[in-house]
Amino acid sequence: MKNATPLLLLLLVAPMAASAAEIRSTIVDSVQLTVDAPGVQSTRIGSQYTVSGSNVNATTLGGLTIGSATAPPALTDGAYAIGTNNQAFTFSESAIVGDVAVTSQTSLSSGGRVETPNIYGNSMQYQGGTPGSLAGTLSPTGIPTVTAGGSGTSAIGQRTVELTVFN
Repeated sequence: MKNATPLLLLLLVAPMAASAAEIRSTIVDSVQLTVDAPGVQSTRIGSQYTVSGSNVNATTLGGLTIGSATAPPALTDGAYAIGTNNQAFTFSESAIVGDVAVTSQTSLSSGGRVETPNIYGNSMQYQGGTPGSLAGTLSPTGIPTVTAGGSGTSAIGQRTVELTVFN
């Protein structure tokens, strides 16, 4: 019997050591609500004047005056005539009047929008989102819920469940 006791103890302890493990369970709930911001991107354009032609005489060339910080350049008239009568001719005149520098930008309204932006010749305006009924709820017993908002909004509800077993 003395010889069987260590064997009996070994058989009783071995299953206990094999089943000793740590189990960890983690549940993370989250809600992310986003409302897009408004913005204005605006690029000033410069002034240019172009005239070209064939069989055309220029008495006075047209052009642009020099603008100032508060006024754009102005277009000046030119005087042109056909060079040789009864002959083919071509004539082209174009002008782009550039932007005057804006010294201050309108501030955002209470709704977070640019109500009356100062814009240049090449501009893009981004409207901000409207929250509307945008909402999210975390519940200790259930999955997070989200409610859609107005345009320019997003809502993400997420539940992550992690189960880890260590030996």
